[in-house]
Amino acid sequence: MLQPLKIIIADDHPLFRQALINILAPNFDDVILFEAETIVELDTLLSEHDDADLLLLDLNIPKAHGFNTLISIRNCFPQMGVIVISGQEDKVTVSKSMSFGAAGFIPKSTTAAMMLEAIQSVLAGKQWLPEGCSNFDAVEADSMSSKIMSLSPRQHRILMMFADGMLNKQIAYDLGLSEATIKAHASAIFLKLGVHTRTQAVIAMSQLQLDKATFSLEAQ
Repeated sequence: MLQPLKIIIADDHPLFRQALINILAPNFDDVILFEAETIVELDTLLSEHDDADLLLLDLNIPKAHGFNTLISIRNCFPQMGVIVISGQEDKVTVSKSMSFGAAGFIPKSTTAAMMLEAIQSVLAGKQWLPEGCSNFDAVEADSMSSKIMSLSPRQHRILMMFADGMLNKQIAYDLGLSEATIKAHASAIFLKLGVHTRTQAVIAMSQLQLDKATFSLEAQ
């Protein structure tokens, strides 16, 4: 018996999540849709449904860290398709999203019919890019991006918790580890990134934040 299709929608705008539900529900015979408004809710859904087929991800949801969130999810759930859905439609953001592991990129200005086409394409194992971006070469990762991408899933998770200002004791409690283990992970993170302190590590990580400016594809 075939398992139902599982799709997670991670976006902090209720009306947009509902719009995606209205697109998806009538067009798939057997689909279960899950909603996350924050990274905390998304983490919970991913832990409970690590067999989800597709994640529709807005990289700007609360507690996200730009492309770091995408990298972390791709490291932890390599079998899960991820489509970035964003109001930031500049070509660099599109290319970086694809370079960091997204299977598709859907601008929020895309029509409902085109969004459905994009989602169906990715579920069929294809990549999908907005019009005008299909011939883009992947953005070459810079030195620090490559170092961050080399972190293990757990190390990357801890680095994002550093960025949230959490203390070692809090991180240890949340992850069910000892403080000594967190300190050991921190030392390994610093070594891989070529830094010496938490602050330097978080600054390095900030290079993978999204540019807050929004550009249209047509304007490029």
